[in-house]
Amino acid sequence: MLAHGAPDQLSDIPEFLLNVRGGRPLPEPVVKEIIHRYSLIGGGSPLLRLTTQQAEALAKLVSHPVYVGMRNWKPFILEAVHRLSNDGIQRIVALCLAPQNSRTSIGLYRKALMEAVEKVHSSLIVDFVENWHDHPGLIEAFCERAAAAIVAAKDEAGGDVPVIFTAHSVPERTIADGDPYERQVRETAALVAAGIGLRDYRVAFQSQGLTGEKWIGPTVESQIDELAQAGVNHVLLIPVGFVCDHVEILYDIDVLFRDYGKARGVTVRRSESLNASPRFVAALANLISAHVECVGEKL
Repeated sequence: MLAHGAPDQLSDIPEFLLNVRGGRPLPEPVVKEIIHRYSLIGGGSPLLRLTTQQAEALAKLVSHPVYVGMRNWKPFILEAVHRLSNDGIQRIVALCLAPQNSRTSIGLYRKALMEAVEKVHSSLIVDFVENWHDHPGLIEAFCERAAAAIVAAKDEAGGDVPVIFTAHSVPERTIADGDPYERQVRETAALVAAGIGLRDYRVAFQSQGLTGEKWIGPTVESQIDELAQAGVNHVLLIPVGFVCDHVEILYDIDVLFRDYGKARGVTVRRSESLNASPRFVAALANLISAHVECVGEKL
């Protein structure tokens, strides 16, 4: 299981950001801002803890060892390959915990994994899961969270509440180069909406990078603005580009967007993250088991 990685404490953040940026430093004010954001969510990210819970639950269902490797923080992908090599593993199924495929996410994880394999265990057989944004089990897991959130939002608002599906933004040039990410985000959102009988909804992109280039939109803020101007005072965000809590959920949504909405008279809620949801873990087991069987047939 491959994930982005996240700092465990505030003192880790400068080194973590250098890893994310491939050694290119960010301006000091940007680093301080990111440290401030992490300080508001407890000083560190729960990403590793939650990913480990997902891995442990998955291992019980598939009856195979499950390893966790992070691209930008400990335990690194290279460390995970060392561990599985020492354990005598000869073939693996690799899954990036980003449902929608982009060269800025899944592409980079695959590159990091294959470089580690070549360095440590060149005979390892790797079956890399390329796409799973429309896997029925994933959609069911998102639907379960979304349906519960809609009920709670309606109870609070006393009526229907507009829904915005969200996912991490990527640079516009990425999509212009033919990347499937935006299309897959919209497909995931459409499948979840259909699964819960939701006809009217919006799709927005969040967590744009602190760089000078353009990132895809519309932004969540722009959608809140439009709804506020239309007299709406409750909005529900359903993140479908993330599978567990981390800074993009706990700060960008729970702090930034809620404060942004409050300043405009809009109460912003969100659906609960999948985290170690039994339905989500069952979806992962179904996905992985199919690939394990496929690898076995090839051999």
